[in-house]
Order: sequence, then C-alpha cells, then structure tokens
Amino acid sequence: MIRFALVGDIGSGKSHIAKLFGYPVFNADHEVSKLYKKNKKCYKKLKKVLPSFIKSFPVNKNSLTKAIIYNINNLKKIIKIVHPEIQSSLKKFTKKNKGKKIIVLDIPLLIENRINKKDDVLIFVDAKKKDIIKRLKKRPNYNLEIVNRFKKLQLSLEIKKKKSNFLIKNNFDNNFAKKNVKKILIKVLKDA
Repeated sequence: MIRFALVGDIGSGKSHIAKLFGYPVFNADHEVSKLYKKNKKCYKKLKKVLPSFIKSFPVNKNSLTKAIIYNINNLKKIIKIVHPEIQSSLKKFTKKNKGKKIIVLDIPLLIENRINKKDDVLIFVDAKKKDIIKRLKKRPNYNLEIVNRFKKLQLSLEIKKKKSNFLIKNNFDNNFAKKNVKKILIKVLKDA
C-alpha cells in the first residue's frame, strides 16, 4: 500500500486535492469533528481539563476556540486528548483499506506529530496567500487568532516543501489540479 500524505498551509486546499486522487482519504479534521459529536469519553476528558469551557455534550467547537484564545496552553491539553483518538482512527482506516493500492492522508500536523512514515509520498499543496485568506474567511468558524496559533505549532512551509516528494500548485481550478494529481499518480505507480 502506498500512502500519499498531503502537507501545506492552512486553507491551501489539501482536503480538496486529497479527494481528486480517487482513493480512500483519511481526513483528520472530519475525524476530530466526529469525535466531538459522538465520543463521550473524549468529552469527559476535555471537561475535566477545561471545566470553565466545556459544559455539555456534544462538544461545541466555539467553546474550544474560546479556551484556546484564553490560554494557548489549552490547545496543548486538547491535542493531548484528541491526538491518541485520531491515531486510533487512522489505524482502523488503514486496516479497513489494507487491500487498496493507495490511501491518502489529509492530516494537518502530520510531520509535526510524527505520523508520517519514511516511505510516505509527501505532497506539498501550494497556494497563493491571497487565495488562502479568501478561502479561510468563507469558513463558518473562521478565527484569525486561532489560525495564527495553529500556525505556530506547524513547521515552516519551507521545511515542509523541502521534505515533500511532489508539489501541487493549487490555483483552485479543478482541471489544473486534476492534471497535477494525474502526473503524480502516473509517476508513483510507474516507480512502484
């Protein structure tokens, strides 16, 4: 099984590009949302470490945002609880798709949390700053302060670019992106 792992800036369109590969995608952001909505064990742990912010189940993302804005250390507490759950979901996803030729990983802190493996095919999704900002502002829960705090947890884009095997320029034109994805698939499958 070949693991494609997408890296890049927040809002660069990694999730969109991931879907274009046409293989199963593990989307960590969707998994985190499911966790907040359905996992009572996670809720109890979050309530224990953030009692002033987490009041009811399902966990409200706005409460977490307030907790992070209040104190950056709260973000570390959240990650410590959420990360093992996402690792477990990733293992289940990998096991479920073990017969697939390729799986695609869309995990924001992939390299930072050492989730990537040595033979993963790292793909850097590159987009213009103005396009990223425009897209981020359209998100219902957009908060510039939170975006900046998450960026502080991330490796620099230059380091991610250097570590990557491929670069996809995302100008948010589907045909352009599909051509880039196809080129990567052809190259990787030829060399496999």
